[in-house]
Amino acid sequence: MDLKIKGKTALITGADSGLGIETAKFLVREGVNVVLSDKKYGKDLQQAMKQVEKNCEKGAKTMAIAADISKNDEVLHLADTVEKEFAGAHIVFHSAGARGAAGDFLNLTDDDWMKTIEIDLMGAVRIARAFIPQMQNLGWGRMILVASENALQPYEEESPYNACKAGIVNLSKCLSRAYSKENILFNCISPAYIETPMTDAMMKELANEKNVSEEEAVQWFVENKRPHIAMQRRGKPEEVASVVAFLCSEHASYINGSNVRIDGGAVESAFG
Repeated sequence: MDLKIKGKTALITGADSGLGIETAKFLVREGVNVVLSDKKYGKDLQQAMKQVEKNCEKGAKTMAIAADISKNDEVLHLADTVEKEFAGAHIVFHSAGARGAAGDFLNLTDDDWMKTIEIDLMGAVRIARAFIPQMQNLGWGRMILVASENALQPYEEESPYNACKAGIVNLSKCLSRAYSKENILFNCISPAYIETPMTDAMMKELANEKNVSEEEAVQWFVENKRPHIAMQRRGKPEEVASVVAFLCSEHASYINGSNVRIDGGAVESAFG
């Protein structure tokens, strides 16, 4: 399917792995210029860029820039660089985030909460604030923020993450009401238990705790911690990326303010 976005420019945060890199591959195959960004310009981001470059078609160009989304000056520098190199971003897929502090609610400190909020909620605020003006100047925009099943079906040991992701759903809806008349559309996605470095780390930790293989840890986690995943498996990053790519396209021109669940049926309620 031709997504009708050839020649546009996309910024992807959290681009050195997982959802970010897979979405970048989809977009460059459609002829979209992609700026990949992550916290550090290290080996992972450089390798990600090489992988994405192999998928470039229709004249697509790529660039990699480091930016820590918890620091406003770095986000502003990122936006300035994108504007100088590509005249601005038409598309933003903000996938950077972290699980943050987890555990018993009464044991979590203010510092635990604030560290999670600075990344998972304020990171999205900073990115939106920096790139909406570029979309206004370009007269066209798509911004997709990453929420989570946790926003709709929270898990008791992840209260800061739950709250931040619920905030992302609300933020996306708020922005969709504010800027859609300027042809800028905002949506968010709520993935559940996808094969990403974050869930890999969780499974490695669980495997060590239970003295089992990581594969066995995954199966235990699905059966005991995510029993509502009807498909009984982890999702694949490309299964999420294909949905994101569609939301970036001209074909999604009447989807605005939505939260798209990509969760294998993980959210138990029909109306979550």
